[in-house]
Amino acid sequence: MSNRTPLHAAVLALSTVFTCEAAFAADTPAATPGTGDLHMDIEVIASRLDIARQQIQPSLGATIYSFSPEALQDIPQGGSAPLNQILLQAPGVAQDSFGQIHLRGEHANVQFRLNGVELPEGLSVFGQVIAARFARSLTMITGALPAQYGFQTAGVVDIQTKTGLTNPGVSLSMYGGSWNWLQPSLEYGGHSGPVDYFMVIDGLRNDRGIENPTGSYAAIHDTTNQFHGLAYLSGVVDPDTRISLILGGFDGTFQIPDNPGQTPLGFAVKGISTVNSATLNETQNEVTVFAVLSLQKHTDRGDLQVSLFNRTSTLRFSPDWVGDLLFNGIAQQAARQDVATGAQADGSWRLNERHTLRAGFLAQIEQATANTTSSVLPVDASGNPTTDRPINITDSLRNSGELYGIYIQDEWRLTPTLTLNYGLRFDAVEQYTHESQVSPRVNLVWQPADGTTMHIGYARYFVPPPYEAVTSATIAKFLGTTAAPSVTLDNTVRAERSDYFDAGISQVAIPGLTVGIDAYYKQSKNLIDEGQFGAPIILTAFNYARGEQSGIELTASYDRGPLALYGNLAWSRAVGKTINSAQFNFQPSELAFIASNIIHLDHDQTWSGSAGGAYIFNRDSPHATRLSADLLVQSGLRASTPTIPNGIALPSYATVSLSIVRHVGPQVDLRLDLLNLTDAVYQIRNGTGIGVGAPQYGIRRTVLAGVTARF
Repeated sequence: MSNRTPLHAAVLALSTVFTCEAAFAADTPAATPGTGDLHMDIEVIASRLDIARQQIQPSLGATIYSFSPEALQDIPQGGSAPLNQILLQAPGVAQDSFGQIHLRGEHANVQFRLNGVELPEGLSVFGQVIAARFARSLTMITGALPAQYGFQTAGVVDIQTKTGLTNPGVSLSMYGGSWNWLQPSLEYGGHSGPVDYFMVIDGLRNDRGIENPTGSYAAIHDTTNQFHGLAYLSGVVDPDTRISLILGGFDGTFQIPDNPGQTPLGFAVKGISTVNSATLNETQNEVTVFAVLSLQKHTDRGDLQVSLFNRTSTLRFSPDWVGDLLFNGIAQQAARQDVATGAQADGSWRLNERHTLRAGFLAQIEQATANTTSSVLPVDASGNPTTDRPINITDSLRNSGELYGIYIQDEWRLTPTLTLNYGLRFDAVEQYTHESQVSPRVNLVWQPADGTTMHIGYARYFVPPPYEAVTSATIAKFLGTTAAPSVTLDNTVRAERSDYFDAGISQVAIPGLTVGIDAYYKQSKNLIDEGQFGAPIILTAFNYARGEQSGIELTASYDRGPLALYGNLAWSRAVGKTINSAQFNFQPSELAFIASNIIHLDHDQTWSGSAGGAYIFNRDSPHATRLSADLLVQSGLRASTPTIPNGIALPSYATVSLSIVRHVGPQVDLRLDLLNLTDAVYQIRNGTGIGVGAPQYGIRRTVLAGVTARF
């Protein structure tokens, strides 16, 4: 991988935590210390500890959408699918460009966990650090989250990684097709005595790295080369103790696709006044490496997991020096690095049959650096360039800061069918902004009858801003140039504070069929949003002084025998008023309108829906065939009119994808995937809207095939 950065050593000391967790279910097999052979019991012990780890952080009262190992294989592309495409099958998820998703009207604000440990947010824009191939199972948790979940609170994507016990042996795969797509992968897992090991690597090369800015079938200048890797190693010290290590990384290089027919701003650079916008050469490289070291301990009445983690991200944008200056008034080479190191501890202790206490903390140190070299032209008082010879402006930013969070909560079983989970969090951020908050959480879960579960909850949230900023000193350097902003005000981006209400019910209608409905309402102060402002494809955070999100979701799933079906439909509304930070990114007219009017957020989408199914023919045969299909329906993100920011919705669209997997033997699978079967031409972005850069269109019809062999 290019531009690698070494992992930094963990620097936070672990604190003593008076915690731990509920006992295992009565039918869980036991492995008694001192009896039998530890090597022979490794699978039983690992299974028990996996159950314990998930019980430390239950999701009582939250809304949960799970993907089993079988469900992850049913989707088109299977393990080769981007993670965002998997999450689009969950309710209330809107599709955006650059692989982004929006959950319940949030810009991002989603945290990812590996085996219960939160992975700090990184700098990746186009690439996805976590690959679907890492996951044995995946759960998306949203709604009124219990107290153990802090910082990014729109949702939690909890990934249980593959291990040598769950995925033993060697698996080789070759996958590819349209767009010169080539995606090889290798998995290897096993165990030796008490040691469990697993590793996976995959590469990707195609000519469809980023969304096409035009509706044409093939984009211009859109090649990507990517690499994902994960290694898992764990050792069972005794039947109640396990140490595990996860190492992972992503390296992605992307060409920025060109948009033909663009008009320059009207001045010359070194005697050149026009350039064909179809020949620009911008590229971006993104690298992230991470490490998680965990100790898990079980006792008769409690459980504890303590972890050290590190995540190092770098991002480099290389401009087209002449073209960018002619079209944007600035050509900027940008390099950013962000290093986050910290510790997390979670545990629980069963006091008695009615009360289980849980507590924990997360502490994180973050260091961010940014270096830019910008080519601009000096201008006179009227804004006209005084020369065609560009000048370079260099700028460097370096800062460090901390995040802290601690919680305690009680799971109180009021009756055999009624459970109250209540707790408190304290969170603090010491970065560009210095803020803290005590946040109560409460959820009530009632199971009045077999197959019926009702929940209602409230959560107070505190969301720190992404750890990157532009200072007023930086803005001052560009005054009197073609890159001077119309507004020089730059108030600090602040933490978002909100009140979140959620209620829902799920019902097993008939064996195998579960239906549900969930409603939510969120009111925010200093709502955090992000946008792309300028040529470098780097997201910049800003606040709305007030924000409001609300919605309702309908879900249904059926899984019985060879047939599995699912369907989701969601309505959402997300609005904000008054931009009160990073104002230099906006035009005066935009700021004035938003200060006196409530507007839709640029990622607000009224309706989203997904549905699909899978059927296995000859299920018990070594030559079984699985046929699956998925439907995605989106009503369109927001775009601006000449007078109203984010004033209209883009046209709605629907796409259908098919997948066929054939077992040609007990160890060999053949796969055929058809993405966007009808070759629908649909626009995700039209280039207008708050913080929206270029237009983006969704992927056209794509044919992909592969073979997987296991040894």
